Amino acid sequence: MAKFQDRFAQWFHETFDDMWFRSMIGPAQTKGAVQGCDEFAREGWKADLERRKQFTREQRERKRAARS
Repeated sequence: MAKFQDRFAQWFHETFDDMWFRSMIGPAQTKGAVQGCDEFAREGWKADLERRKQFTREQRERKRAARS
C-alpha cells in the first residue's frame, strides 16, 4: 500500500504542481505566447515547456522499448 501511495503522490505532484502556473501563462506555444510578460514569468514558462517536452520524449522512449 505504501508503494501505491508513493506513486500516487509522485503522480499528483508531477501533474498538479504547475497547474496554476500553466493556467496563468496560457498555451504551450513558443511563438508570441509570452510577449508582454516579465522576465521571471517568461523563464518559468520556458522551463515548464521543456519539462513537458521531456515528459513526451520519455513517453515515446517507453513505448518504443515496450514494443521491442
